Amino acid sequence: RGFSAMSSVAPHKIVLFANTDWYLYNFRRSLALALRDTGHAVVLLSPPGEYGARLRALGLRWEPAPMDRRSLNPMGELRLLWWLLRLFRRERPALVHGFTIKCAVYGSLAARAAGVPARVNAVAGMGYVFTSDDLKARLLRTPVRLLLRLALSGKGSRLILQNPDDVALFAKEGLVDPAQVRLIPGSGVDCFRFTASPPQPAPDARYRVLLAARLLWDKGLAEFVAAARELRTQGRGIRFLLAGTPDPGNPASVPLAEVRAWVDEGLIEWLGHVDDMPALLSAVDVVVLPSYREGLPKTLIEAAACGRALVTTDVPGCREVVTHGEDGLLVPVRDAAALAAAIARLQDDPALALSLGARAREKALAEFDERSVIARTQAVYAEVNPQ
Repeated sequence: RGFSAMSSVAPHKIVLFANTDWYLYNFRRSLALALRDTGHAVVLLSPPGEYGARLRALGLRWEPAPMDRRSLNPMGELRLLWWLLRLFRRERPALVHGFTIKCAVYGSLAARAAGVPARVNAVAGMGYVFTSDDLKARLLRTPVRLLLRLALSGKGSRLILQNPDDVALFAKEGLVDPAQVRLIPGSGVDCFRFTASPPQPAPDARYRVLLAARLLWDKGLAEFVAAARELRTQGRGIRFLLAGTPDPGNPASVPLAEVRAWVDEGLIEWLGHVDDMPALLSAVDVVVLPSYREGLPKTLIEAAACGRALVTTDVPGCREVVTHGEDGLLVPVRDAAALAAAIARLQDDPALALSLGARAREKALAEFDERSVIARTQAVYAEVNPQ
């Protein structure tokens, strides 16, 4: 008996738990709506934020969780675990699905203690603890590894990862039984909303390069700015557009003063938060993401669906979206000169940019459409089948 068939017997309650309401709205809204529309009761949990009201406006049930993403206070962390435990005992969900490492650990520990029969976790990338060389990150690695092993083990548990490199890393670290791991590429993109169209010529005829991401150093912002500076010295007419906002809950967040200094220097144009990404993507020539590591970057998939030429780094997550020379260009990580050279190559060869963009759209349709991702996620739910 599959999970999708459960609605014909009785509605099942599913909890989706993430570290921001922004993530739930932008990355898992379609999954929540699909579950609701097939008869399941869905409860969304995250720390409070402005997107909670948007989720409720869609008719979804969202509850604010007393969670501080950056907290290391043992009493605060115990309070969160106790809050989750009481909520799960009261709500009696059939399945808890956690997103990101902290939610996977806390959600699974509380769910096991509350007797929730099924636990699914999706980890998009290894996060700050495993990617940063900061002393704080290094100190946290050992306890986080232990907690992950405890949280991800047991009957009725599955771990969804987004790229083969993370699958290999989790296996190497012994964090989870490989038999419990499922590979699903990202959260998917609505390929009907993100549609292909030729870039519209800019009124000032300048080339437009976009980086759309949270303002984190590990998204490659320093390299993006250095490439802008390099290409300006070459006298190229290029506008470097940066879309996104700081993420104060992340230790790698770029200070606003730094961003404003880049704007004042004339290197970039900062757009802040952009709601209408299809419109923005239709108005640029190239989309870049010089990230240090990803799970599977949604910004690249959205750009691919819009048929834009892509430039990204040859790192886990990014190279799953782009095959060098076929549907985009790959450059070495932390290499601003290579990033600048790739952008210049596309500016000088419009036919290449169009060809790469067309093939990127084909890949997005074939591999990353959200309907496929949602179906595969529900298939994982069916495996743990909380009957």
